[in-house]
Formats: sequence, C-alpha cells, structure tokens
Amino acid sequence: MLQALHAQPELSEKFTASLLARNIKLEEDLCDQLFNHSEKRLARVLLKLSRLGQHADMSDAKMPKMTHQTLAEMVGTTRSRITFFMNKFKKLGLIEYTGTGDVTVRDELMTDVLLHD
Repeated sequence: MLQALHAQPELSEKFTASLLARNIKLEEDLCDQLFNHSEKRLARVLLKLSRLGQHADMSDAKMPKMTHQTLAEMVGTTRSRITFFMNKFKKLGLIEYTGTGDVTVRDELMTDVLLHD
C-alpha cells in the first residue's frame, strides 16, 4: 500500500481524503454520544441510515429495515425508548411506516428538528 501511495499521487490524495472524512465522522459520532440526548441521537441515526447510498439530497428516503433493538444498540439506549421516540416521530410526521414495515424518513423535517432543537 505504501508503494502504491508513493507511486500514484491521485490514489494518495483520495486515500488521505477518505481517512480525513472517516475521522471527522468518528469525531461527530463521539460528540453526539457525549452531548446529545437519546432522542436527538436517534434522529441523527435515522437520517444517516436513510442517506446510505444517496449522493443527492432527497426529501423522503427509505431506510434499511432493522429492528428497534438494533436501533437501540446504535443509539445507546433501550428498545422501549426507541419505540417511544419512533411513535413520537411518526405522530410529528417525521417518519412514515409503510404496509411492508419499511420506514420513510422525511429528510428536511428531520434535519430541521436536529438543527433547531
């Protein structure tokens, strides 16, 4: 890898940019865990999951199927708290459940909640 990085400046640039972006995301996640309450952490996780594989901003995006227990482990809280917050988000129109159990996240609305808390 070191030889490739020295021999190919373009690869070196992309690799360094990728490492820096990853480091920034890790720092954001750590700050989120330390300073935000579980409701806000869940909103952030839902946004991140709904944006997986998306290169452009979308107003509504389906997130991958996962259980409330898995979300609880990602957020660092209990399954019952996740269920409570998901119901709250549904009542507020921030998310929508489909008949097949898929969850659609209202990107703009959820972003507003995160930014204006």
